[in-house]
Amino acid sequence: MSVTPTGTNGLQRLRALLRDSGGLMATLVADPGAGGPGAGAEPLARAAPLAANGPGASPALIAAAGPRAAAQPGRYELLIEAIYEGYLLHYETPRAVRVPDADLRLLAGDRLYAIGLAQLVELGDTFAVAELADTITLSALAQGAGRRELAEAVWAAGARAVGWGASDAHERAKELVCAGAPEAIDAMRTSAVVVPTPR
Repeated sequence: MSVTPTGTNGLQRLRALLRDSGGLMATLVADPGAGGPGAGAEPLARAAPLAANGPGASPALIAAAGPRAAAQPGRYELLIEAIYEGYLLHYETPRAVRVPDADLRLLAGDRLYAIGLAQLVELGDTFAVAELADTITLSALAQGAGRRELAEAVWAAGARAVGWGASDAHERAKELVCAGAPEAIDAMRTSAVVVPTPR
């Protein structure tokens, strides 16, 4: 699978969206290269790469490159950047916003989840809403268990499912993550490269 940009950088557009929305979120936007934790590093520069789709492949680009997103790839890229940024605010280093306070990080992360999921609802893509809800939940479970690499694999496979459809292997991998099975990471990585059936 080839992952290519869909146009203007998704993180740049996310920053613009947050600035345009005003309010507290607009004040938290970090300019690229401003320095400091979460100060706008580009996709995955501060997080381990999602190896299932090549070094440095962001979840947003993975999903936007798929046939399920073909009608509006730019919109899928933006909304998944928002949701993934929410995840990073909860567990890793964010790229588009700078939030020094721990409690505010959680609130900002929840807000970004809501922004992205609301856009999916507007698109009427109920499959992707459910898939990303699972991705958020399963990556949280993995992080809670201290399994960061598993969380990354969940994001790679979840993004692939949003853009390319799910598979039986993916559903089984999700069950293994829920069960805390040691083989969950291999199953999730495999599910990210299985040719799915579009839904």
